[in-house]
Amino acid sequence: MNKRALRAKSGIWKGLACIALCYGFLSCKEKKTQPSEEKSTEILDKNDGFVKIFDGKTLNSWEGDPTYWRVENGNLVGEVTPETLLKNNTFIIWQGGQPDDFELKLEFRIAESGNSGINYRSEPIDTIPFALRGYQADIDGKIRYTGQNYEEKKRTTLAYRGEKVNINAQHNPDLPGSLRANVEKNCWQSREVIGSLGKSDSLKTKIKGEDWNDVHLVIRGNRLQHYVNGILMSDVTDNDTINRTLSGYLGVQVHVGPPMKVEYRNIRLKSL
Repeated sequence: MNKRALRAKSGIWKGLACIALCYGFLSCKEKKTQPSEEKSTEILDKNDGFVKIFDGKTLNSWEGDPTYWRVENGNLVGEVTPETLLKNNTFIIWQGGQPDDFELKLEFRIAESGNSGINYRSEPIDTIPFALRGYQADIDGKIRYTGQNYEEKKRTTLAYRGEKVNINAQHNPDLPGSLRANVEKNCWQSREVIGSLGKSDSLKTKIKGEDWNDVHLVIRGNRLQHYVNGILMSDVTDNDTINRTLSGYLGVQVHVGPPMKVEYRNIRLKSL
C-alpha cells in the first residue's frame, strides 16, 4: 500500500473515532439530564403547598368507627352494610388540626345508593360518637346534591348547586329556637342568591356517577367555594356572624340510609 493510501485510511479511522467520541459524549449527556428533569418535577410538586393528610396505607391521624371505615387498595373506604345500618351519620375525622383558611383537594367515588360529604370548620357533637356539626361539601351517588353547600346539623342548605349566595343571620337570633325556626324545607331562609354558576342539571352532567371525581375546596375568610372536576358548583359568602365558624375539624361521612360505599383518595391540604 502506498503512502497516500495509508494517509487516507488513517484519516478515515480518525474520523470514525471522533464520531464515536462525540456520540458517546452526547449519550452520557442525555443520561445525566434525565434524572435532573425528574428531580425538578418532584421539587415543583412539593412546592405547590399541598400536603398529603392520608397516607393510603393506614388510618394514622384519622379517628372514626372501624365498623364503617378502613383502608383498601390505597383508598379511604366508608361502607355501610345490611348488618351495620346507621342510626346517626358517622364521620372519620382528621386529627391533624382545625384548619381556618385552606384549600383541600381529593378524589371520591361513591355507589349510586351512597350519601356522603366532606365536612370542614366543624365541631364534634358530644352526645353522638364521631359526629360533626358544620359546613359540608355534599356528595351523593344519584348526583342530586353533589357540589352544594350544606351545613350539617345546623343551618342546613346554604347554597344549592349552581348558586352564588350571601348568607345572613336569622331575625331575633337571641330568642331560643330561632335557628331552627329559620329553616324551612331543609334550607336556610336568610340567604340571598346573588348570581348563577349554571343550571343544576347542566352542572350535574360534569360529575361522573360511580367513577372518580376531583373535589377542590377553596375556603378563605367567609367565602366558601366548592369545585368538582374543576368546575365551580357553589359559592357562599357567609355574612352570618352569629352562626358561622372560621375554623374547625375536617372529616368525611357515611350517611343514614341504605347500604352504601364511598371511597376517597389523594387527600391533600394547603394552608392559606
